[in-house]
Amino acid sequence: MAIVKRNYVSEYKNYQGTAVQKKKRAQRNAARRKMVAAGRVKKGDGKDVAHLNNRTTDNSTKNLSAQSKAKNRSFPRTKTARRK
Repeated sequence: MAIVKRNYVSEYKNYQGTAVQKKKRAQRNAARRKMVAAGRVKKGDGKDVAHLNNRTTDNSTKNLSAQSKAKNRSFPRTKTARRK
């Protein structure tokens, strides 16, 4: 099985560099900065800033929480491994 190398330049041009993705990334970064300022997370602590309602554009204080990366990057599943 051959290992296929990723073309990062192409990925950025076609997806990560689009206006929509840049705005979403800026909103996620703003949420992280807000939590750092509040003292709820710090650099290198291994925590993710989670949006409780799953909308990255809603950076209100009540919508943000600090979670472990493992918990934030997954979701509850049913017995058949589907999303609840």
